[in-house]
Parts: sequence; C-alpha cells; structure tokens
Amino acid sequence: MDSNRIIFGYFARQVQYKNRLVRYISAMELRQLRYFTTLAEELNFTRAAERLHISQPPLSAQIAQLENELGVKLFHRTSRKVELTEAGAAFLRDVRIIQNRLKEATHRVRQIDAGLAGRLEIGLSGSHFLGPLPGLIAKLARSHPDIRVILNEMAPNDQLEALREHRIDLSISRQFIEDDLLCSRKLWNDPLLVALPPGHPLTSRSQLRLNELKNERFVMLRRETSTFAERIFLACAAHGFSPSVEQTVSEVPAQLSLVAAGVGIALVPTSTKSFKPHDLTFRSLDEPGLEASVHAVMRKDNKKAVLKTFVEGLTSQTQNLK
Repeated sequence: MDSNRIIFGYFARQVQYKNRLVRYISAMELRQLRYFTTLAEELNFTRAAERLHISQPPLSAQIAQLENELGVKLFHRTSRKVELTEAGAAFLRDVRIIQNRLKEATHRVRQIDAGLAGRLEIGLSGSHFLGPLPGLIAKLARSHPDIRVILNEMAPNDQLEALREHRIDLSISRQFIEDDLLCSRKLWNDPLLVALPPGHPLTSRSQLRLNELKNERFVMLRRETSTFAERIFLACAAHGFSPSVEQTVSEVPAQLSLVAAGVGIALVPTSTKSFKPHDLTFRSLDEPGLEASVHAVMRKDNKKAVLKTFVEGLTSQTQNLK
C-alpha cells in the first residue's frame, strides 16, 4: 500500500460523529484529508488550489473521490458558492482531530529517534539515593521533560541479572563490568570512608588504613548480593585477616544505622555520609585500589537513543564530581 495512505478501521470507536453518519472509513490518502480541510477553510476551489500549489481539476477530483469513498456529500456546490454539508462539518471536526494527533505522533517519534523522549528502566541500590544521583536525575528531568525515568531499587547482583534479561536498561553500579554483553561508563569517584560509632577510639585519627581495622567488628553488606562487599573481603584477606562480621545487611542505610547504634564499624562510600551525620563519625580510608566509583552499566546491544542521552547527560553533570 502507498506509504502516504492511512487505514482507519472501526472509525466510530475513535471519533464520535454527531449524527453517526459514518461507521467505517475505507483506505484514504492523507493528501485527500489535507485537500478537504483546505477547501473547507477556503470554501473556494480556486483559493484552495492556490494554497495547495495545485491546479483546480486535481483538487476537484480528489474531493469527489473522497466523497465516493465515504458515501456522503461533504460540500454543497453551486456556481456561486461552496458550503459544507452537515456531514462535511462533522467530518471536518474529526479530521482536524486526526491531523493534530498525527502531528503529535510525528513530533514524538522524531523526539524518540533523537533521544529526547522515551522511557528508561534503571536499576540501583538504596545507597545511591543518599548521594548526588537524585539531584542529577531531577536536573535531567527539567532539561528533558519527555524522558521518563523509572527507578527500580534492587540488589547490585540482581541489577546485572535484570540487565541481561532486558528487564532494565541501565544499572547504576559500583562495579565496573566489561564483557561480551555488558559495558560500563564511569560516572564519578566515590572514595571509601570508615564509619565509626560515637566515642570510638579511632575517631581521634584523621585517616585510617585497612590493616588497622583487623580487630574491629564490622557491619557488612551481604557478599552474595554485592560485589562491592566481596571486594572489601578480598582486600582484608590481602592484608592477612578476615573481618569479624557482627551483622550483615542488604543496604548501606542499614549499615549506618547499626554503626550509629554501636554495633560495629563499616566501610561506606563518601556519598552516603549524609545519612545520620550527627550520629556518626567518618574517617578517610587510605587503601589504594579499594574504592567505590559509580558506573553506568548497560547492554552493548541496547539501541535506545534515550539511553545515550541519559548517560551522556549524567556524565556531563558529574565532571566536577570526579
């Protein structure tokens, strides 16, 4: 079928005609609808043809064909004037609705193709709500109002599974991944801090090393759900000790709540220190190679233009965070 033709199926379900004269409209050309609305506005074949940059006979032929397909007269024609019939006036209202919807659809599809509109499913852990990410997303929402971001809070390893299964488009992760399916883009650095309960002896120090924590009780993230936690365990092992784990939890806010209660200490990203700032003391960790940089992890075969726009927008905003 010619690409400039549109099929309206059961038209009465989409547009209510005042007198319900037409139940079905067969295949018709968008050009015919444009010719019809122009003539309905001018009510003069000569002026309408001039607006359309055609001669009058093709215009008359297209209007006649449209009336034949509809089975109704759209215009009263005399030698002196052209008037819309009652059916023609009703048809004009509905055709304008259709044309406006087509304009909106055309605009939207172009916005989607340009990466300026669309829907993104993002996976992230609860700790990212304590850092700069909410503000960055809000800023992008203001600059790109047609991009809808859906945040899915889930464990880090679950995010990777969801990415591989096409359930999310992007993972905000502290794990850098580069394999046959996934790739990563660094967003910002997030150095580790030692979170200490009130009155802890180590609060007198401004900086701590990992091996100085070997006799401490730790509140840790669960290793089975967090590669970040696994890296901490491996770093401790490299210093010749296994951390004494008092409690394991799923999210950093739970870690910090337990530290504030005096259960133990924790290693947490700098961006999370806004949680309970008056109930905790934070000290920098001097441990080269152990950090919690934040990455955008995505599928290599994801072709959504909006994903590229979103990641580039985050990256440009986080340059001063690095």
